[in-house]
Amino acid sequence: MMKTIISVGLLTISACLSLKHGWDTFQPANTDQVNMMADLGISKAIMPFFGVLSIAIGLMLLFPPTFFISNVLNAVTIVLIMALSLRAGNISMALIEIPFLAMPLALIWLKYPFKF
Repeated sequence: MMKTIISVGLLTISACLSLKHGWDTFQPANTDQVNMMADLGISKAIMPFFGVLSIAIGLMLLFPPTFFISNVLNAVTIVLIMALSLRAGNISMALIEIPFLAMPLALIWLKYPFKF
């Protein structure tokens, strides 16, 4: 029972974060976000593609057939952000991403909570 509660909580947080980050890429960005993306080497023209990918991952998390692949894509995206931040010399950003990398991996281990 406790495993299901933790899995539902992590699933909700992960889906909401993916949808929020995806939606934020289409909003007028503030200068801090633009500067952070520029430091990582991500141009403003590429940001909508990341937004669509993030929204797709957030929606795919909610369905059992796509649960595993969406968690894998989420983890790959986070590792990409970590690698880009390390390449840019921003170690603190890479370290901040570690808990967010643990979430999809924990969800894979816990499995989809509503599958009967």
